[in-house]
Amino acid sequence: MDSELATVLRIWRDRTTPEQVGLPVNGPRRVPGLRREELAMLAGVSMEYVTRLEQGRAEAPSASVLAALARALQLDDDEQAHLFTLAGHATPGRTRVLRQVPASVRRLTEQLGGHPVAVADAGWGLLLWNEPWAALFGDLSGARGRQRNVAWRRFAEDARGGITHLDEDAFERGLVADLRTALGRYPDDEELRSMVDDLRGTSPRFRSLWEQNRVGVHRGSSKTIDHPQVGRLTVDCDVLTADRGDLRVIVYTAPAGSEAAGKLDLLRVLGRQDLTGDRTR
Repeated sequence: MDSELATVLRIWRDRTTPEQVGLPVNGPRRVPGLRREELAMLAGVSMEYVTRLEQGRAEAPSASVLAALARALQLDDDEQAHLFTLAGHATPGRTRVLRQVPASVRRLTEQLGGHPVAVADAGWGLLLWNEPWAALFGDLSGARGRQRNVAWRRFAEDARGGITHLDEDAFERGLVADLRTALGRYPDDEELRSMVDDLRGTSPRFRSLWEQNRVGVHRGSSKTIDHPQVGRLTVDCDVLTADRGDLRVIVYTAPAGSEAAGKLDLLRVLGRQDLTGDRTR
């Protein structure tokens, strides 16, 4: 692995303070920056892997791991592009899905922090989510690869986790049409193509919908959620597309003064719960 990648990771970790990423500071610290175990926790990787990366002993990380490290270190857009380049990944362009979260999208997510918000790439792989989202749907920090992909969980794992769409058929059709659109837009993205091929071989429902050759953009829907802490609530899901990289910003809301809004407020107080992780839509 490139020694320059190891060097910049150490430099970026040293400059990132616990306060910047919302971690508590208990007593004096030997260094002002993040500890390796803190970076590992924030990025959802093992501390041993972070150590190997910083020592130049690990294989080049995947795009999803790079995106998680960039998010944890709060890199700006230029730094993220540099990180991908050092790791041997071409900067995502017109024929490949962008799996980086630009600083502008990250800031938008933070500004919408009163609502559950997640960010997904064009292939519906979840890249980023806030605390209210984790409280509502469960934390996916421990999930890897396709376990973080909405379409894969829906069709290959049937991971509904107490979530009911008011129009299940329309949701599935819209999701598959969106994936077909994404694959047409990013024909050289091997990760996306491989997932679609595997879904066609794994899920008869997905294969049937795929063979209808519909294209479109999934713009959201209403969902009813059976939450173990606050009970049943119905929320509206709006999907906003960021101009840069075709990223999807997914925002969940409820009408002001409604019972569902009150339950979302309660979840913000309760915070992140140790749920099953099956609650991602």
